[in-house]
Amino acid sequence: NEAGSCNLSIAKAIAFDPYAENTDTGSFILIDRFTNATVAAGMIEFGLRRATNIQWQELFIDKTARAGLKEQKPCVLWFTGLSGAGKSTIANTLEKRLHAMGRHTYMLDGDNIRHGLNKDLGFTDVDRVENIRRVAETAKLFVDAGLIVMVSFISPFRSERRMARDLFDDGEFIEVFVDTPIEVCEARDPKGLYRKARAGLITNFTGIDSLYEPPEAAELKIDTSEATAEALAEAVLKELRRRHVV
Repeated sequence: NEAGSCNLSIAKAIAFDPYAENTDTGSFILIDRFTNATVAAGMIEFGLRRATNIQWQELFIDKTARAGLKEQKPCVLWFTGLSGAGKSTIANTLEKRLHAMGRHTYMLDGDNIRHGLNKDLGFTDVDRVENIRRVAETAKLFVDAGLIVMVSFISPFRSERRMARDLFDDGEFIEVFVDTPIEVCEARDPKGLYRKARAGLITNFTGIDSLYEPPEAAELKIDTSEATAEALAEAVLKELRRRHVV
């Protein structure tokens, strides 16, 4: 058993008292949502302060003006799937095609982001959700700048992908499910992560000891075991043409 002091962030407001004032409403337990096991117990000292006087600053140049200058329709292509599915390869190939067409793009890759913006996060469920929240907010800023954004993240939970989608206007969020079978992903294992997960050297690895929730209604579903990255990038490009993005 270990003891520590930490900050907790929850999805909805709750009523509480400091533990020193009321032990009933000032204590809590944490339950693993997959196993229903109690993983921690705690005492509340105080609620964190949040600014209540922040207002939106009106900007003279908006998304429509920026997109018009670039002569393109901004959107985010959200590639989701298991590690080794081919998400980044397809997204990279697609961005190369779009760049050759003179389109203004940016790619947000799961590994690259963890070298900087999200280097403080681990791979617990809570950290994974925060990882996606930050990336989704970043992608929103890039779309607001008028860019076509490729996001390549495992993003295993439907709720976090729904949270990301809700940040964008209708038609701006295009979910691309790279539905490559786990057997194929594990056989590829380009980073050796499946081997380490099977050996117990790493934990919370999606597809092995951490859940992946496949999309129920992705705009596009592709499988890299059935076609090349170039062919699948062309399929995504075809969808962008159908949506008059390019």
